[in-house]
Amino acid sequence: MDPVGVATAPPEARPGPAWQSKCPWGAPKPTSISCSLADVMSEQLAKELQLEEENAAFPEVVAVAEGPFITGENTDTSSDLMLAQMLQMEFDREYDAQLRREEKKFNGDSKVSISFENYRKVHPFDSDSSEDEVDWQDTRHDPYKADKPTITPKKGFIGKGKDITTKHDEVVCGRKNTARMENFAPEFQVGDGIGMDLKLSNQVFNALKQHAYSEERRSARLHEKKEHSTAEKAVDPKTRLLLYKMVNAGMLETITGCISTGKESVVFHAYGGKYVHYFTNEDDKVIPPECAIKVFKTTLNEFKNRDKYIKDDYRFKDRFSKLNPRKIIRMWAEKEMHNLTRMQNAGIPCPQVVILKKHVLVMSFIGQDQVPAPKLKDVKLSSEDMKKAYYQILNMMQQLYKECNLVHADLSEYNMLWHDGKVVWLIDVSQSVEPTHPHGLEFLFRDCRNVSQFFQKGGVTEALNERELFNAVSDLNIAADNEVDFQAEIEALEKVNEDHVQKHGKKVSAFPSDGDPPIYDE
Repeated sequence: MDPVGVATAPPEARPGPAWQSKCPWGAPKPTSISCSLADVMSEQLAKELQLEEENAAFPEVVAVAEGPFITGENTDTSSDLMLAQMLQMEFDREYDAQLRREEKKFNGDSKVSISFENYRKVHPFDSDSSEDEVDWQDTRHDPYKADKPTITPKKGFIGKGKDITTKHDEVVCGRKNTARMENFAPEFQVGDGIGMDLKLSNQVFNALKQHAYSEERRSARLHEKKEHSTAEKAVDPKTRLLLYKMVNAGMLETITGCISTGKESVVFHAYGGKYVHYFTNEDDKVIPPECAIKVFKTTLNEFKNRDKYIKDDYRFKDRFSKLNPRKIIRMWAEKEMHNLTRMQNAGIPCPQVVILKKHVLVMSFIGQDQVPAPKLKDVKLSSEDMKKAYYQILNMMQQLYKECNLVHADLSEYNMLWHDGKVVWLIDVSQSVEPTHPHGLEFLFRDCRNVSQFFQKGGVTEALNERELFNAVSDLNIAADNEVDFQAEIEALEKVNEDHVQKHGKKVSAFPSDGDPPIYDE
């Protein structure tokens, strides 16, 4: 045997006793992997060893899909775009960090914090967020929900000795009142003071509670009023039903829209149908091609100061006291229908009555192609046309007083239309009364004043003043040096006529003249 080979043989290769190889307490056989120094210093070998350990510890981990993960090792720095993205990511990280520091400095220890989250720049490959950031949707505690006040036990107090707190404690009651504000109506804005530990005193809470109830009742009244009353350029459901029936019955073809609004009514334009057979028991009659629908408003606000026109009218005096206030409006529409009928029979230019249904009055339309005739105040007339219009109105006032036994009571340039460039038409006669009305002569004198002032300003030299025009219309020939004495004479005549009516129960004129209104019994 070669002595050199024996000396160089490894220890485990040398022969030994059998008991030494079978001893359970023997030292384990050392294992060594022969490798070079270059392999030990290789990073690739280190990564492979680490990967093997991870696979052995977590054998079932799903491999992550490869994506465009940017690192300093696998990045191609030769691309300007990639370098720009990396610089932008670093800048965004620094900006967000500075923003978080500013936010923390700004809020400090305040209970109400201001978030700068909307100003942060979150890169699509960088979703880094602060550790102290809280996602309120993932927490069970809602910061915008009021904390329940401490419940006072049945004995009425908590604590002992000097630390006793009753249910009447100012702080406890204040927090309870703040929590009770959630029970107010949704329309009542209570603000967002939850989380501020607000404490409302009983006096303040009771005032807010009473105001909330008042606002709720007021809104309910406004809603009901809107549903049951006629508003500007609109009608309530009952009025719409009446209009639908007129269209369905063939009396009206279509309703185009609103043409005029006033204090007491709204006027719509409509195209007439063929005949009337649904609303009346009379024979069928021809409907005008164009109609005006006057809808009297069903609210009583505008009629509070106008009841004197109807309650003292002898034609409706007995019916006025027996009806409720809402039916007075229907009587107002009926009154205009009767006045227009009188004027039409006398030949005075005025709208022709088609049908009256409750508070809806259908008349002929003064105009053409949905364009109403202009009012006298809106049209510019020449001196000849102005003079012609003045004499027409003077003649109509005399006819109205003597033949129709009526006083317009609201005659002015607003209620006179200039149609076809040559004729004046009178409208709005719902307030017209008879001359024997307790204020009939006063209304006539007021009409004369309006007409006289308008035409004198228009340059009509032949226009009479109000006193001369009053005598020309009524033929009373009242002589007075000034307007005060003239009005006193008018009031005296009205008083005499009123006393005679109360004694004899009949309407009679107390002033004898050839042009007196006709006398008739009730």
